[in-house]
Parts: sequence; C-alpha cells; structure tokens
Amino acid sequence: MRYLIAIAALVGALLLFLLSKASSSSEFISGSSYTIVLILSSFFILSLIAIIANQIKKLFRNIKKDVMGSRLSMRLVISFTLMAVIPGLIVYLVSVNFLTRSIESWFNVKVESALDGGLKLGQKALDIMLTDLELKAERMALSLSSLPETSQYAALSDLREKTGVQDATIISDQGKIIAVSSNDAESFLPALPTLIQLKQAENNIYGKIEPITNKGLYLRVLAPINGTSVSNERLILQILQPVPNSLSTLAESVQDVFQDYQKLSYSRDSLKLIFSITLTLVLMLAILTAVAIGFLLSRKLSEPLALLAEGTKKIAKGNFKTMLPEKGKDELGVLVRSFNSMTRQLDQATQTSENNQIRLESARSYLETVLAHLSSGVIVINDAMEIKSFNIAASKILQVDLSKNKDQLLTSISNKNKLLKDFVVSIQEEIKTSNRKMQPEIIKQFEVRYEKNNQVLSLQITTLPQNKVNNYVLMIDDITMMIQAQRNAAWSEVARRLAHEIKNPLTPIQLSAERIKHKLGSKLNKDDTEILDKAVSTIVNQVDAMKTMVNEFSEYARAPKLNLESTDINETIIEICHLFENSGIKITTNLLKRLPKIKVDANMMRQVLINLIQNSQDAMVNNTKKPSIKINTNKYKNYLILSIEDNGPGFSEDILKKAFEPYVTTKSHGTGLGLAIVKKIIEEHEGTIVIENIKSGGSHINIQLPISKSK
Repeated sequence: MRYLIAIAALVGALLLFLLSKASSSSEFISGSSYTIVLILSSFFILSLIAIIANQIKKLFRNIKKDVMGSRLSMRLVISFTLMAVIPGLIVYLVSVNFLTRSIESWFNVKVESALDGGLKLGQKALDIMLTDLELKAERMALSLSSLPETSQYAALSDLREKTGVQDATIISDQGKIIAVSSNDAESFLPALPTLIQLKQAENNIYGKIEPITNKGLYLRVLAPINGTSVSNERLILQILQPVPNSLSTLAESVQDVFQDYQKLSYSRDSLKLIFSITLTLVLMLAILTAVAIGFLLSRKLSEPLALLAEGTKKIAKGNFKTMLPEKGKDELGVLVRSFNSMTRQLDQATQTSENNQIRLESARSYLETVLAHLSSGVIVINDAMEIKSFNIAASKILQVDLSKNKDQLLTSISNKNKLLKDFVVSIQEEIKTSNRKMQPEIIKQFEVRYEKNNQVLSLQITTLPQNKVNNYVLMIDDITMMIQAQRNAAWSEVARRLAHEIKNPLTPIQLSAERIKHKLGSKLNKDDTEILDKAVSTIVNQVDAMKTMVNEFSEYARAPKLNLESTDINETIIEICHLFENSGIKITTNLLKRLPKIKVDANMMRQVLINLIQNSQDAMVNNTKKPSIKINTNKYKNYLILSIEDNGPGFSEDILKKAFEPYVTTKSHGTGLGLAIVKKIIEEHEGTIVIENIKSGGSHINIQLPISKSK
C-alpha cells in the first residue's frame, strides 16, 4: 500500500505540471498533446477506482469470512474516508466553479457573436448569387428544350452571352460532354459534376457552392433539359460561375478568423476539462490516501487479533503446538502470552491422550486379530439386542452376513432369517434369566435347523456390566461335527463290542446244530427227522444272518484302508448299472464326457453306488408305480459331482436329520449301517455327501469328490 501512495503522488505531481503548462500555453493542450493528457488522466482515475474497489472487495470478503479485525478495519476505513471526502468535496466543488467562471471571463462573448454574424452574412450573399444563377439556368434549359438537338449546340453560346455566365455545358446523364461554351480562354474543358450530382439533377435543378482546384470558389448549377440525345440519353445543362474575388477573399478571411476563435474556444473548454480532471484526481488521491491510512492503521491494530484467531483455528483443528510471537507489554501482549501458556498445557494433555489412545488402539487391534482368527463366533450386543461387534466366524456359523447388519437389532436379523428366530428368542430368554438370577455367565446348547442340515451350537453368554447399559458377549461354537464324531465313536465302540460278543458263540451254535442233526438224523422216524431238519436249517440260516450283521458291525467299526488308483467314475457307474438291469427299475444316466479320472478305492466306490442304488430300490418297491433312478456326473471347479435321484417317497423329516447315523433305518430288516458306511467312505476320500428331498417327490443324493487327488 505504501508503494501505491508513492506512485499516486508522482502521478499527481506530473498532472499538476501539465496543468501549469496548459495554463501558460493553449497550444500544449491542443491536438495530440491534449489527447495524451486526457488518456493518462482517465487511466489514472480508472486505476485508482480499481485499487479502491479491490481493497473494499477484500475487506467485505474478510467480513463475510468472520476474519478477526475485519469489522474494526471497516470502521476505521469509513472514518478516515469521511474525514477526507467531506472537506475534499467542498473544496472540489468550489474550485471547479471558480475555475469555470475565471476561464469564461478570459473570453469576450460579443466578439464570438460578431464573427458568427459576419460568417452568416457572407454565406447569405453566396446563397443569393446561387439562387440567381439557378433562375438563369432554368430559363436557359427551357430555351434549349424547345429547340432540336442540332440547334441546341449553336444556341448554347448565345444563351450564355445573354445571361452573362462564364461556362455553359450540355452533359448527358452518363457524364458525356455534348456541347461546351465558355469565355475562359485558359480552361480547355470545364470541371465536370459527379454522377451522383447528375442523378440529382435529372428531375430538379441542383445548385452548390464548391471550390475548384487552382481556380477558387465557384457556383455550380445543374438543370435538366427536356428531350433526349440521339443515343436516347437525358441531357443536363451545367452552369459554372466564379465567385467574385473580393467576396471570396472576404468570406475566406471571416472563415479563417472564426476558425481561429473556435480553436481558442476549444482550448478554453479543454483547459476547463483538464482543470476539472486534475482536481478530480487530487480528490481521488486524497480518498485513496485516507483509505490506505485506514487500512494500514486497522491492520496494525487488528494484527494481534488476527494472529489469535488463526491460532484458535489451528487449535480447533488439533494443532496444539501453535505458538504466537509475543510482542509488546500492553493488554494484547498479555492476551498473547496467556494464549501460548494455554497452548502448552493443551499440547501436554493431547500427547498424554494420544499415548493412551495408541495403547488402547494397540490393545483393540490385538483383540480384533485374536477374534478374527478364533474358530468360535463372538457377538457383542447390548440390552436392546443391538449388534455392537462381531467376528467373521460368527457370520460363518450363523450363515448370515453380519457386516451388513452392524448396529442393527439381532431380532430384526432373525425376522429376515426365520431359521434363526428360535435361536434369537432363546438368547433373549437366557439374557432375561441371567439378569433375574444375577448370573454373570450362562452356557447352553441349541440345535438350529437349516434347510439342508442342522447345526448344534454351544452358546456362552457373558455379561459385561457398565454404567447404565449392560453389554453381553455371545460366544458361539459349532459343535455339530464334534457331537457327530462323538456319536460315531460311540457307535463304533458299540459295533466293535457287539461284533466281538456275538461272533464268538455263533460258530459253536452252528456246529452244535449240525452235530445234533448228524447224530439224531438216523435214529428218528420220518416225521421227527423233518422237524429236526427244519429246526437245524433255521438255526444255520439265522447264524449266517447274524454273521452277516457281525461283518457289517466290524466293517463300520474299523477304519477302512484305501487302495487308491486312477479310476473313471463313469465306467464304474455303467458297470454297477448292469447289475440292476433286471431289477424292474428304470435307471438312466447323464454322464459328463471327458470326465477326468480321480484316485479312489474302486471297490469302495462300487460299494457306495450299490448301497445307494439298493436303498433307492428298496424305498420304491411297492411305493411307486414307475420307479426310476437318475445318475448324473458333472465337474464344478476342482470337484467331481455325482448325483443320484429317485422318484420314491423320499425321507421323512426325522430320518432326514440323522440319515447318516448308525442303526437309523425304515426297513423291517437290515442294520441301518448302509448310509453310515457310505458317508464314512466318502469322507475318507475327503469328499462330502448331502441328502435332501425333492419337492416334486423322491430324494436327491449329492456327492462331491476332489479332482486334485488325481494329481
């Protein structure tokens, strides 16, 4: 701003010098010099206006942004501006009025009026001469119009001499000279009019006072001649008459004097204008100086406040290391020192809080890492059953994407998933029981029924008491496989013991029966012998059946030893299907061509297929009019898919839940070990087997075997 004031002073001094120069000489402000001064003055005024407008714009922008000290700056600027503008305007108006009257007094208004009258008088005399010449031209044109074209040329000179004009010329409307008559021996051809002038004279008389090069001032009159030339062109009469030298000289003298006076008068107006512009610039300079001083003073006063405001904003954004420069011992200096002291205390408190936050985040991250790698599902809820936290295992166990339901009610999730509704209701009841009995921990076991399988879940509820709202940690474990393994182990032990206890007496019983038959067969009569044969045969058959059952028990109890070899499952299926050709059941296959071979125990896979097809056949006997079985093979990703469907009655709901458990059967005969053995064989091959009912009727068995085993 200081530089702007200095530049304004220099420009003002330059303009004052030009003003002094213009006052001493009117020639300086005439022509291009005056134009340059006017341009410079205008540019300087616009520059001043732009500078002031820019400063005011910045000030209003700071006020809108609530910059500290901006409103104080506004009041100071307005005060200094008013102090400069009011007296400056008074001096400006008085000075302009005084200068205007002073400059007007320098010139005599009567002289200007006399010169103007003389000029008008000379113009009037010329107008009278032109009117008289127009009348002569009109009479000559009428005379020529009454004559034929051949006589017009001869009559033209007579008419010119009678009327006393200098030059008379007949011209076509295209500017072609037809005839000429002149008493000017020095001129060979007269000065011709323009085509525009000829056009104007076709129907009316045209007259004009105009100078002719090297001849002086002339009166030119054009009058139309009625009739046409031989070439059918319109004819026009031109009269040229020189203005008398005395009158021409006098008129030019008056004109020159009037022009000189007009130049002087023009200089007078320019002088008044330059004085007005200069005074305006001085006024603008005073206003700008006042505004600049107001800005400088307001900035000096509001700078500490602005620093405090900026420091406060930095602290609000979390930068507690902000320190302001301490200047002065006045109240503002005390305020700055107090601010710095407060900042130091905040910085220390922030560092302590950040260290605690880092430790807390580290502990939380550690806890989240542990929870993420837990096989148990963990869900944290509050009294309102709102989910606050969970781990990935919880989503997998409950088969619900909890990431999309964070901060939602657990009950709302159960409403969307009806299979979890009973489980969530049980959780609510256990939480109420825990609160009522003041038990901090409850462990329960639930069975959740899904569409394809059931899960046995272990639930542990731990209460986390807080100020007013309790939080609860739900620890959920899927113990389905563990329960199933325990059951399988128990059944295997039962089967092993049964096989051992039953197998030992079977052989002695069979041998004793056969010995009795051998010893007594020859000693009994015919009827008794038949009775004995039937009894012994029954004993032997039942012993064989018991041996078969014992063998199944033994097979289920012992872990199968796999003899893996590369096998084409499609060929195995076709081979087994041939065994059931005469079973009375329609078996259809849809086998994937180029199905990759996998490493399996071929004999065990035959046993699996025979058991499954035999089960379907037994289920459809006497229960289905047109029994049929469909066997399909396919490939999905890195798995071989084997599916078997039948149109039988399917499985009941109770049987379907525990179809793979030992001794579960709907047959009047059999041990119920068939599906259990099938599942055991499939799992030994690292595969899976799923049984489900078909809505239209029948059952569907799906087996997945990894193809990677073939590598």
